[in-house]
Amino acid sequence: MRVLAVVPARGGSAGVPLKNLALVGGVPLVTRAVRACLRAELVDQVVVSTDHDRIAETAREAGALVIDRPEELSGATASSESAVLHALDTLGADPEVVVLVQCTSAFIDPDDLSAAVRKVLDGEADSVVSGLPTHEFLWTSAGAGVNHDPAVRQRRQDREAQFRENGAFYVMRASGLREHGHRFFGTTAVQPVPPQHAIEVDNPEDLELVRALAPFIDRPEPIDVDCVITDFDGVHTDDRAYVDSDGREMVLVSRSDGMGVSLLRRSGVKVLIMSTEHNPVVAARARKLGVPVLQGLTEKRTVLRDWLRIEGLDPARVAYVGNDVNDLGPMSEVGWPIATPDAHPRVRAAARVVLTRPGGSGAVRELCDRVVAARPEVAVAEAKVEVKPRLGPVAIGDVLVGHGEPVYVIGEIGINHNGDLDIARRLIDVAADAGCQAVKFQKRTPAICVPEEQKGQIRQTPWGEMTYLEYKERTEFGRNEYRQIAKYCDERGVHWFASPWDVPSVEFLEEMDVLTHKVASASVADHELLRVLAATGKPIILSTGMSTLSEIDAAVEILGTDKLIMMHATSTYPLPPEEANLRTITTLKERYGVPVGYSGHERGLQISLAAVTLGAVCVERHITLDRTMWGSDHAASLEPSGLEHLVRDIRIIEQAMGDGLKRVFPGEEAPKARLRRVTV
Repeated sequence: MRVLAVVPARGGSAGVPLKNLALVGGVPLVTRAVRACLRAELVDQVVVSTDHDRIAETAREAGALVIDRPEELSGATASSESAVLHALDTLGADPEVVVLVQCTSAFIDPDDLSAAVRKVLDGEADSVVSGLPTHEFLWTSAGAGVNHDPAVRQRRQDREAQFRENGAFYVMRASGLREHGHRFFGTTAVQPVPPQHAIEVDNPEDLELVRALAPFIDRPEPIDVDCVITDFDGVHTDDRAYVDSDGREMVLVSRSDGMGVSLLRRSGVKVLIMSTEHNPVVAARARKLGVPVLQGLTEKRTVLRDWLRIEGLDPARVAYVGNDVNDLGPMSEVGWPIATPDAHPRVRAAARVVLTRPGGSGAVRELCDRVVAARPEVAVAEAKVEVKPRLGPVAIGDVLVGHGEPVYVIGEIGINHNGDLDIARRLIDVAADAGCQAVKFQKRTPAICVPEEQKGQIRQTPWGEMTYLEYKERTEFGRNEYRQIAKYCDERGVHWFASPWDVPSVEFLEEMDVLTHKVASASVADHELLRVLAATGKPIILSTGMSTLSEIDAAVEILGTDKLIMMHATSTYPLPPEEANLRTITTLKERYGVPVGYSGHERGLQISLAAVTLGAVCVERHITLDRTMWGSDHAASLEPSGLEHLVRDIRIIEQAMGDGLKRVFPGEEAPKARLRRVTV
């Protein structure tokens, strides 16, 4: 070992408490010092001398060898030389050159460090100090010139540069340090450093200054994260809005952002948009990008923290991009706070990275490219959408749905309420009394969903003769009914949601603040609807009846898998056993890596119970007060006693499935002792 770098980093600090752990550009000062040494070509080994456990742990994570610094060498009056000599003695090392590197300098260029080492190795100097070239005129407090004659005012170009010691690093012959006991001996040379690298952190103001400079001085590096979260206004846009005469807003975005987001998603990185405003423009852009969005947020930081917990993401591996002061909260929660170049000064100062392109002009694309660059294993040009196996669980409100969780049982009310709110309440009671966790309805805009050729067809109904369109409108619940349904479900302790059959119905359900959305089997190929649902950011339950795998592939491409639950289903009413095809539950799990449930339309309970034994994480069955009631779905529905038996038997099966570990149970011990015969 020819060159040893020693970084003294004690825990005490008068100016800034625990200064050596202070973050600059999202990185502790001690880590920045260690990285500079490791990147210096001529440094062979890096040692951190410290008396503080957290500093020691951080230094080890950065790649340094740690030496415990004794108490007598850790006080405010202890010299840095004493720490270096102690490190040499502890290691028993005899390097030719030793480098003293101080954490107080946040911006050490490894090339400058190697250049200083080279001067000692080549015999040009015995010791080298880093210094800032300056032509400044210095004065004493008494008004006398220190480095100039006040009577002769020289021009800058006529004065030889002098150097201000900046304290970043000192390079010495190890033998000279041992002999003299201090860092300056023999021939001393200066290694010039640029002004932006010459700031020492001695007080809070210095720390604030280097934090503001870090995004502009640090060299661009790949951003290695698992998730990218962005603000909308000022990040996807230039923070301006265009308003037409009808009050409709338009914003300017960059087309290149779309490709960047697509590359992120293909590489397995999660993407989310968060916005304080509830604006259709935001939803439309998110829909176009195919990413979820959380809108109308008053407290971004809390929502972000909860979302990361639900998604099981490590905050240290998450990037958040913002531009204004309301982004400071969420930026403080993640390992990669990022700002646009025209962001508020406080936001730029808090950022680990400041992008070079402004919002609306490719800021998102620039970020995406740097994130993808950290994932070299992904061949972007040939990338296919590969789903990472995760198998849940997915959070629906306060309930987790997935492997190892209780089966989520949904009572499908659908249209079996026949447009009667009282019947709907009674069916909610049936589900709650049986032990279901949720009830589901269907929501349509009849004018959109009823085919043109059927709208005028005459139907005989319990309310008299009417057109099919009139009948569908007659049985459709509106805001008033669903508000009462929501209130009643809350009172009975069950979730409620619906299958929206058209875009206005999604918007309606979003206004009702449902916990999740269900995609009916009939809607699997309705890509416009799927994009709108994906943009809500809500969990999605996708039924797969009457669908091919290629059709399901296309739906998953739009919906993503982060919050997706699939439902195996066969859309035959009622379902004959030979068409149940329950082994498809396993096929869907293996192909898409998401939790898979079962939506049944059979008579009886056997097929639904078999689905649970095959691993269905949720079960949905139509429910009715009486199978003889008027309506298309009643005949394939469960009556109250049937639903009660289904839930009861599901819970029994859950207990009976066990954990797969073969062992002797307590109830077997007595028979084993009485009956087991052992021979050799």
